[in-house]
Amino acid sequence: MASTTPFGDGEDGGLVAASRTGDNAAPFTITEISQALKRTVEDQFGFVRLRGELSGVKRAASGHLYMSLKDESSVLDAVMWRGQADRLPFRPEDGVEVVASGKLTTFPGRSKYQIVVERMEIAGEGALLALLEKNRKRFEAEGLFGNVRRLPFAPRVIGVVTSPTGAVIRDILHRLADRFPTHVLVWPVLVQGNGAAEQVASAVRGFGALEKGGAIPRPDLLIVARGGGSIEDLWAFNEEAVVRAVAESPIPVISAVGHETDTTLCDFAADKRAPTPTAAAEIAVPVLRELAATVDDLALRQRKVVLRPVELGRERLAARAQRLPNAEQLLQPHTQRLDDLGERLRRGLVDRAAKGRERLAQARLWPAILRGTLREAGQRLQGVRLTPALVQRPMAERKQRLDALARLAEQLHPEKPLSRGYAMVLDTAGSAITSAAKAQAESLLAIKFADGEVNAVPSDAPRSPKRAQKPTQKPSRPPGDSGQPKLL
Repeated sequence: MASTTPFGDGEDGGLVAASRTGDNAAPFTITEISQALKRTVEDQFGFVRLRGELSGVKRAASGHLYMSLKDESSVLDAVMWRGQADRLPFRPEDGVEVVASGKLTTFPGRSKYQIVVERMEIAGEGALLALLEKNRKRFEAEGLFGNVRRLPFAPRVIGVVTSPTGAVIRDILHRLADRFPTHVLVWPVLVQGNGAAEQVASAVRGFGALEKGGAIPRPDLLIVARGGGSIEDLWAFNEEAVVRAVAESPIPVISAVGHETDTTLCDFAADKRAPTPTAAAEIAVPVLRELAATVDDLALRQRKVVLRPVELGRERLAARAQRLPNAEQLLQPHTQRLDDLGERLRRGLVDRAAKGRERLAQARLWPAILRGTLREAGQRLQGVRLTPALVQRPMAERKQRLDALARLAEQLHPEKPLSRGYAMVLDTAGSAITSAAKAQAESLLAIKFADGEVNAVPSDAPRSPKRAQKPTQKPSRPPGDSGQPKLL
């Protein structure tokens, strides 16, 4: 008869089956042995920390995470339940080297042992950097980086995605108020730990979904900010959800995650990277005082530009006025020429008088010379034959013309009609009156007939003493004067 001890104390502390020789030992069921193995493994390896590379990472519909941990020669299955998987600070991917903490157990359904992971973190900064570089290359290949847009010069509304309780938001608000007071909208989010990446991505997309002119103003610029920390603390801004949200944002984004030396994938996807959150505020808005100074300077330059042509015109006019000669300079040549001509005239008159005196002295009008000149003139006159016909014909023609003019003058004489019964009306001055209105204005009129004058008073004019009638006396002519002009 053989006896069996299912849980013996062997040297290795494991399950020891003691049997004696014989074939009547009680058999174990599969479930019994599987449960015995499970208890033994869990008791022996209740908490272990393993380092290995992730492989075959798969998330089930239930939210549980199934994967394998491997090194150069071995593979160990691993499972992480949904509660712990949701709190992971990074996204598990194949090829990532991690340090997993948990307990070893068995899975009786498949005769496998596995580790139930309760906590998992990337194995060292080198592994994180390797994962970061891997994701960077993948996102760059997809075209999520490099789409840089121009930031608005002076945004009216700025959206800030950050923690509402940290020093970052206070630094940003203080810097904005100091440089250029602007309306700020803060979307509070977690910036570290589980769910931080999803909240940051939702905030960026939420700002982009706001309608222009709505109840909540849509920002002109976004600032995604966080203070400094380790690479693990900043890992939420390396997540794919954040990178895609920033790259696809319709609003320009400034990434201000960490300090000067910290770099995240969010920085590559953003339109502008700021070394610090305070620097992001400085990049977002200009300095109001500098703008006012610039405007004043431009106004001054504008006034100078406007007045410059006037000043140049004045300078040119003054220069040309200086080059213009004055009146004395203009008259100097003419004055000199006038003096020269006056002097020449004086000399010419003196010379001419001298020459006249010389000619007069040379003429010597002696009586003998005059008698000789008169004798020569008489000889020339005798040589001209003056016949009567040559003298009488011009005289007859001139007499006919004079007779015709005399007849015309007699016919046109104003007193000629008096002999035919007409009369002339004269005023007191002896001038002829040609209208009734002028005659009514006179106090005394004289009516002249061929043989004399008669005084008359107009019926509407006041009576006045008659003027003494002056006898008409024609001027006497000398005897033998017929009134015709003499020809000779």
